[in-house]
Parts: sequence; C-alpha cells; structure tokens
Amino acid sequence: MVDYYEVLGVQRHASAEDIKKAYRKLALKWHPDKNPENKEEAERKFKQVAEAYEVLSDAKKRDIYDRYGKEGLNGGGGGGGGGGGGINFDNPFEFGFTFRNPDDVFREFFWWKGPVFIRLL
Repeated sequence: MVDYYEVLGVQRHASAEDIKKAYRKLALKWHPDKNPENKEEAERKFKQVAEAYEVLSDAKKRDIYDRYGKEGLNGGGGGGGGGGGGINFDNPFEFGFTFRNPDDVFREFFWWKGPVFIRLL
C-alpha cells in the first residue's frame, strides 16, 4: 500500500506548508513534460504525488486517511452500522472520495504562476 506521507517525503505531523512545498517540488520533478525519456514512470509518480497532495492538503481527507488509510477515502472497509435508512455518521466509510485528474490538481496548484510557470518546466 502506498503511504502518502512517504510519497511526499514528509513526516506524519508535517504542516500544511511543508506538504505544499513537498508537492511543488515533486510535481515539477515528475511532470511528464519534464521527463520525455521516462514518460511512463514520470506519469505514475506524478499521479501518486498529486493524489497524496490532494488528500494531505485537505484537513478532512487527511484526518480520514490518518484514521482509516486509503480505504477510508475510497469508501471501502468498515462494517455495517445502523439499521434503518439515513446516513450513519459513525461510519466514515459511507462517504466515498473520488480522486481528481492529476493534471487538474497541478493546474489548480500552479494557476497563479501564469507565464512564470512555463519557465519552470
């Protein structure tokens, strides 16, 4: 299983700023456009980095991940609860999470860079 903290190279108690810095560095390093000679590995790493950032940069998602692992985010695991209809707030696994396209995460993170971004790649 992939550990998002390992992917970003940060400690479990890392601050939001540390997570942001780690993502920025790794997203630029593994962007497929910067690795044309090794595009497959770069795409795989880039996706992992974006996924890790998307979870660890959001306090709610990070809390679920810290408690239940990736399965908690995917809506897997967890036993049944509650007998009737309605939402069981005691079961965090009821709230599935869909990962966004890594390019969208990257674009959203770097949108303010404008023309400067192009020079970084």
